[in-house]
Amino acid sequence: MTAPGDKLTVAARQDGGMVSSWRGTTPELVIAAVLVGATALAGYAMAGWAGLSAVTIATVAIAMLVLRAMLPKLTPDEARKARDKPSARTLTGYSHRRFVVRTASTSGGFYDSELRPVFEHLLAARLAERHGINLYQDPAAAQRLLCRNRRDADLWRWIGPGTRPETSPRGAPERHGIPRRTLSRLIDRLEKL
Repeated sequence: MTAPGDKLTVAARQDGGMVSSWRGTTPELVIAAVLVGATALAGYAMAGWAGLSAVTIATVAIAMLVLRAMLPKLTPDEARKARDKPSARTLTGYSHRRFVVRTASTSGGFYDSELRPVFEHLLAARLAERHGINLYQDPAAAQRLLCRNRRDADLWRWIGPGTRPETSPRGAPERHGIPRRTLSRLIDRLEKL
């Protein structure tokens, strides 16, 4: 005989619906009702209405604790589980970003077309939100904030809106992308800005 909270009973499906976890527990429920009735009568016989009240309150409290322990934990349905699983798109998004950064380190044209607009947009947002400066209306103030020391002076050519190089004609040798150290410094400055 299975207990009411048995997970196999709860998880069993019949005709597309859930099988009741109380199915087959009639004998136990009848025995429990008879015991509660007998205890209530004994309480009434011993102490009158006060005894009956004490037995009733104790029975209800114990029954609530037992039911709470016996009820199965809620499990999300299969459709919800499928929605909550990490999707392949998340991993694809990460590998795509990794590809963009790696390729931008080797190809200047790729950096200018893919990664530079992202950094430029981030710089414009940081300057506007935190410093009240419009990158496109006051690029000199933006450059002063981004390049605070001589070490960071070369960062502006990688992100400044007016410093984007002209596109190379077809057949011209490919420019080298952003060096990893410069990329790391640029990201660090954007985070601190």
